[in-house]
Amino acid sequence: MKQARTLNEKELNALFRYVETRKYAARDRTILAMTYFGGARIGEVAALRIKDVLANDGTIKLEINLTAEQTKGKYGRTIVLSDKLRKELMVYLRTRFDKKELVALHYSDLINKPLFATQKSEGFTANTLTYTMHMLYKDAGFLDGASSHSGRHFFLSTLSSKAVPLKVMMALAGHRQAQTTMRYINVTADMKRAAVELV
Repeated sequence: MKQARTLNEKELNALFRYVETRKYAARDRTILAMTYFGGARIGEVAALRIKDVLANDGTIKLEINLTAEQTKGKYGRTIVLSDKLRKELMVYLRTRFDKKELVALHYSDLINKPLFATQKSEGFTANTLTYTMHMLYKDAGFLDGASSHSGRHFFLSTLSSKAVPLKVMMALAGHRQAQTTMRYINVTADMKRAAVELV
């Protein structure tokens, strides 16, 4: 099976600039951020509820604890949120709710609503979100293999280039086998150049 294309930093910045021109810019940017900066699978992103990311005090949680029903397999997993990703999530939620509403959400049924809603205010399925991301990449001009899986490839390849240990990458990706994680890592020319400079 052909692997999803891994965007480089320049391409990723161009993708985010394109997203800013779209009707649902804040939503789409945050969906991409979840895959690129959190390593989330697109099905996991589709399954997220507001309660998964929003703490009781109206701030963004440090990590998302996914249930087995929200993940690809039969096991739950944790997505650790970087400061960058937490800021993205807060900016997005503030497009939907003001500061007082964010705190009050825990006392209403809204807390159980999908984090990312379609234009009909419904939640995405994994398939509809995959298609939405496919069209986003296509419209942005990435016609050569970029897909909803590109973010996970970028996430793990970036961690690898920064010498993050394999066991840590496995945990962050929610993988149980090292071989699975290794399939996501693309060795770039820059990584090879940096490696030989260490000799």
